[in-house]
Amino acid sequence: MREITSHGIYVNLDQYGGMNGFLHVSEISTGWVRNIERVAKVQQKLVLKVIRANRARQEIDLSLRQVTNEERRSKVIEWKREERAIAIMGAIKKKLSAGDAEWRQTTVRMEDEFGSLYGALEAAAKGGMKALTPLALPAATSQAIAEVAAEKIVPPRYEIGALVELSSKGPNGIEQVKRTLLAASGSQQAQVRITYAGAPKYRVRITADDYKQAEKVLESVLDKIKSGAGKHDGFSFKREISRKYGGAS
Repeated sequence: MREITSHGIYVNLDQYGGMNGFLHVSEISTGWVRNIERVAKVQQKLVLKVIRANRARQEIDLSLRQVTNEERRSKVIEWKREERAIAIMGAIKKKLSAGDAEWRQTTVRMEDEFGSLYGALEAAAKGGMKALTPLALPAATSQAIAEVAAEKIVPPRYEIGALVELSSKGPNGIEQVKRTLLAASGSQQAQVRITYAGAPKYRVRITADDYKQAEKVLESVLDKIKSGAGKHDGFSFKREISRKYGGAS
C-alpha cells in the first residue's frame, strides 16, 4: 500500500509492474469502516481483486471485500513460494558466481517455461537436470539448480482413498476376494496400497505426485474391484479424507 486517505487506499500492484491501484472505502468491508488505518497500514501487502480498469484516472479499481478466504489463502501461499524461490535462486547465483544479466535471463526462462520460479524449482526437485532440459541452460547451471532444489524443495505428494466393502458368496469366496484385490492393485502411475480393515472391509490408498492422477488411478482401481466381483457378490465403497504431504504452504 502506498497511501491511505479518508476515501480509500492507493496501492502499487506487484503483479502489474507497480501499476497504480485504488481500493475505495466501500470495497474494504461489507460493513461500515470507521477508521481505514485499523484495517490496513502503509507498506502492508493485501490480497485484492481487480474489479475494473479506470482509464480516465489510469488506475485499477480494486476490492478487498470480494476476495474469498480460499483466494486469499491461495495467493498468500503463492507469495511465500515465490519469496522462497527468489532466496534459493540467489543462493545458487552466488554459488555459481553468475553475473546479474546472465542470471536475469536464466530466471526469465524458468518463469516462461514453468509459470513461476517455484514451479521450475519444484520440477527440478522431482525430475533433476532432465526436467530443466527445455531451458537449454549450461550443464553446470542446470546441475546446481537441480542439486539445490532437491535439497530445499519437498515436492507435494497427494494421498486419497476409499473404504471398500467386498464379499463373495462363492465356494472359494476368500480366495476370489484376494485375487480381485490383487489384480486391482497394479498401477504404473501411482502407489496403490490395499489393506485389510476387518471383513468385509478393505482400505484402498493411492499416493501420487499429482492430485488428478491420483483420482484417475483410484477410479480405475475401484472399477477393477467392481468388475472382479461376481454377479452375486457384495461391493460398495465410501470415499475417505484426502491428504497432501510436502510442498510449500
